[in-house]
Amino acid sequence: MTNKGMDRSFLKVQVEDLVDQMSMGEKVSLLAGEDWWRTVSIARLNIPSVKLTDGPNGARGQSFCNMTPAVVMPNATCLAATFSHELTSQAGKLLAEETKARSAVCLLAPTVNICRSPLGGRAFESFSEDPTLSGLMAADYINALQSRGISAAIKHFIANDQEHERMGQDSIISPRPLREIYLRPFQIAQARSQPWSYMTSYNKLNGTHCSENKRLLDDLLRKEWDFDGLIMSDWMGTYSVAEAINATLDLEMPGKPAWRQLPLVRQSINAHKILPTTIDARVTSLLKWVQKLAIFNADAVYDQDNHHEWTRTDSQEKDATLIRRIGAEGIVLLKNQDSVLPIKKGKVAVIGPSAKAHVITGGGSARLRPAWKVSPWQGLLDNKPTTVELSYSLGCKGSKFLPVFGEEFTSMNGQTKGFDFLHFPITADGKPSNEPVHTEVRPNSDIMLADFSHPKLGKDYFTEVRACFTAPITGDWQFEISVTGQAWVYLEDILVADLSKEQKRTSSFFGNGGNGTIITTHVEKGKVYKFRMVHDSRKPPTSPGSDSQPLQLIAMKLGSFPAINEDDTITDAVNLAKESDVAVLVVGLDQDWESESYDRPNLSLPMRLDDLVSRVATEATNTKIVVVLQTGSAVSMPWLDKVNSVLWPWYGGNEAGNAIADVVYGTVNPSGRLPITLPKRELDIPANLSFKSARTKTYYEEGIWVGYRHYNARGIQPMYPFGHGLSYTTFEYSNLTVTPSKESTPDKWRLSISVQVNNTGKVAGSHSVHFYVNPPCASSTGLTHPEVTLQGYNKTSILAPGNSETVHVEFDKYAISHWDELTSRWRAEAGQWRVKVGKDAQTMCVEAVFEVPRKFEWIGL
Repeated sequence: MTNKGMDRSFLKVQVEDLVDQMSMGEKVSLLAGEDWWRTVSIARLNIPSVKLTDGPNGARGQSFCNMTPAVVMPNATCLAATFSHELTSQAGKLLAEETKARSAVCLLAPTVNICRSPLGGRAFESFSEDPTLSGLMAADYINALQSRGISAAIKHFIANDQEHERMGQDSIISPRPLREIYLRPFQIAQARSQPWSYMTSYNKLNGTHCSENKRLLDDLLRKEWDFDGLIMSDWMGTYSVAEAINATLDLEMPGKPAWRQLPLVRQSINAHKILPTTIDARVTSLLKWVQKLAIFNADAVYDQDNHHEWTRTDSQEKDATLIRRIGAEGIVLLKNQDSVLPIKKGKVAVIGPSAKAHVITGGGSARLRPAWKVSPWQGLLDNKPTTVELSYSLGCKGSKFLPVFGEEFTSMNGQTKGFDFLHFPITADGKPSNEPVHTEVRPNSDIMLADFSHPKLGKDYFTEVRACFTAPITGDWQFEISVTGQAWVYLEDILVADLSKEQKRTSSFFGNGGNGTIITTHVEKGKVYKFRMVHDSRKPPTSPGSDSQPLQLIAMKLGSFPAINEDDTITDAVNLAKESDVAVLVVGLDQDWESESYDRPNLSLPMRLDDLVSRVATEATNTKIVVVLQTGSAVSMPWLDKVNSVLWPWYGGNEAGNAIADVVYGTVNPSGRLPITLPKRELDIPANLSFKSARTKTYYEEGIWVGYRHYNARGIQPMYPFGHGLSYTTFEYSNLTVTPSKESTPDKWRLSISVQVNNTGKVAGSHSVHFYVNPPCASSTGLTHPEVTLQGYNKTSILAPGNSETVHVEFDKYAISHWDELTSRWRAEAGQWRVKVGKDAQTMCVEAVFEVPRKFEWIGL
């Protein structure tokens, strides 16, 4: 598909006039995608196609199969931990350029769902448990994107806060928490940044799927909030014809359409389930969005094939500087007993499976192919002071699957890194043809062919992986295979694994992949072995009389690693730690543990990671212990009291290792603060008893008591509270000043606030300041309100020791309003309120009072 050569008259046409010229078939064709990533073009009317791309922390482009090497931003919770308006805007501007490099004009981001539970599979994709922080972050991000002419697609609207049964589960939320917690980030973003598009969530809300929920999309979003942009479904998240169109869902994605086919829509029109004028309204909405994007990006839309994608190598040094800064400023120093960090000298043992791995983001829609990547080990090695001596030990495994094929593998020519990848049509007798119709060399053995096609291949086909494996050791070596469909694995032309029977489905490939099958074989160092896997995309045969459900996608993951005895490797790590002055354990989760399509079962670190940390901390008694936790959300820390320091770098993107090194060695003074609460145990999580879908329904029984609101109201001490974050220096607050505006009407009411921040320590550093509000003790309505809620933040520049800076914020009506279920309006309690500056959500430092007038009520934005 290309728009090249198309007349640009569409840029100036009145969309309504254009709709009048269209046939019903043309109108209906526009209301669903052309393919996975593009809208439909109509050459007769010079209507161009535009391209969309995932996702929240980087623009992947049009293919899961052949991803364009890309910038990978630190994940959303890391960005939120910076509490920086500036860095959020800078991230949005960079992502706009990355989107354009994929020939796309819409980025499917940001994700602003609430981190209702740290076990949520996509918690790492969302900013925070706090709705105001999430909304303000989203607004900065969206304004930056759209200032560059790239549409945001804020998502997922709404209450996609879990992955369990996500397409069918019904989120049951009463009006007050729905408004104050789950809708609020979207409302703030709508008021402050006017996103050009919204993406609906998969789930139901109070009985109706969000993509066909008229009260949500039309009554609230379009009418009450004055939204005039495009509403699209999540991919395969449209479930009806008439209901979704009448609810004002403009675009079904992806294409080809499952629902918006002309015969189905025409039948609904003939049955008077859809009015022709409703079709016109949806087409008009879609075309106005396309026209806006084409005007802002005319050259990209018209002058290049929108299949064309490129990597922005000319900007890589500048990009890396920003990513490294965001990663470092997002790192949270949770604990630093005896000031073990920063490390300036001595023997340092770097231990753990994540140290040499490239853990840069979570899984699912957030997956990207990094244009470059820096592991923690590489970062610590490249940036170390000359007085630091590094050594390494694996400790134990940490990944769900063995690592993808490494440098030990080449194509069959023995020269090119990677492996040969060949596709064969299926013959009439069900066998692969003799000759492949497509051959390539692939570098990565984690492969999803969801968007791969070839004119000489049908829907199903055979694929072969052929590689030369040069053994790097003498000993036992393991290969692991996880596939959809069927597979047969050969070493030296000997069948070593038959995966042609039905496999138990696991979390891989959005729930379509089988358990990893491990093959262990003895190898001789330096010897070259022929590896071959034959893959049949068809599902294994089922028993007679049963139906075979078609697979959702074609995928395979091949791993390789030495066979190890983890008792021995953990002991080796302990012994290395004993010989060192400091042990830095790099552990955590990765894209196979935190991902779209499934939730985590508990807070524990996987595999034997907790055992590794505990043994090193317990047995290396004369060694200082630092734990670096790469994870997107909370984990338990049963070894916390045994270690000196804990550093939380989240998923740091391309520059993860360098950002970690900057803080470990003290080049950067940590300033990150937690955007989520870290609970001590699962029982303390507000949603613990009602997190998953229970016979299709998820009851949000905790109401407004989400995150730190819950811990404060119930007097529960978390492991670390929201807002916690240490520094290598100290800060104090003074001169908190509150200046109310003279206007008392809600739309004009403002509160100007400033506080002086003083660096009272011995190291230069920056500091984010968190402003909370505290309502009057007695409520005129009888409602219970949270004691404090975050309503604003800002960050200082880097302050030298002894220096100070005054930080300013401004509150508006959102900061003091709650949802009144009796009148279905926003209200504020009249009387004396307080602004408080918090060290964290449970520790307030300074405060000042202000008054809220009576009859403070409003609706809309």
